[in-house]
Amino acid sequence: MNSLSEFVKERRKEVDLTQEEFAERAGVALTVIRKIEQGKTNLNLEKVNQVLKMFGHVLMPVSLKEIKDNEAS
Repeated sequence: MNSLSEFVKERRKEVDLTQEEFAERAGVALTVIRKIEQGKTNLNLEKVNQVLKMFGHVLMPVSLKEIKDNEAS
């Protein structure tokens, strides 16, 4: 399973956008994109969801049991 930082960085590169271009399109500050891609842990969840919505995703609680069950199958 990819970390948030890997997910955002890989997807941003897939659509061939710089961090600056991506921040502008997502409607967030460049520092938000940089913090996410650097794996910083002190993030504004509203901003993270704004970034993830660019890829049709959002953060949400998932039970650890559900993750383990999916990995086992």
